[in-house]
Amino acid sequence: MAAPRPTGKNGSKKSEMSKSGVDQELIRQLAALLKETELSEIEIETDNLKLRVSRQVQQVSAHFAAAPAAPASVAAAAPAPADAASHPGAVASPMVGTAYLAAEPGAAPFIAIGTTVKEGQTVLIIEAMKTMNHIPAPRAGKVTAIFVEDGQPVEFGEPLLVIE
Repeated sequence: MAAPRPTGKNGSKKSEMSKSGVDQELIRQLAALLKETELSEIEIETDNLKLRVSRQVQQVSAHFAAAPAAPASVAAAAPAPADAASHPGAVASPMVGTAYLAAEPGAAPFIAIGTTVKEGQTVLIIEAMKTMNHIPAPRAGKVTAIFVEDGQPVEFGEPLLVIE
């Protein structure tokens, strides 16, 4: 049997804050705010309290079904990514985000190995902070390697493709 909860001077039950040092109602409000704003983490700090509430965000992307045959040919034709960064025609990611090779699920990819591109032409999209950023070709030429798959997370400076 559980022990009775301590009571205050007026006989009312003490809040969970006095027992554990944390205001559970505040945590519930912050959790609701996380859900409402689709944030993954909120942190607040006062003189005597630092509180971080976070939730795991399941990343679901329907962009994986763009071109099932492309990843196999990309893997076969692409040199090692470590060598790719030093390649003079390498196009590096300008930001952290998720790379997409097509404008929408089921659409034709912007580029494929062997595609000739013009300077400024969109070669892929990187989603960062719910914003779709079109990545333009920095130069005209032929795409000789693609190092990312549709829906793959990318880091700043990571080689994405090679244009020769």
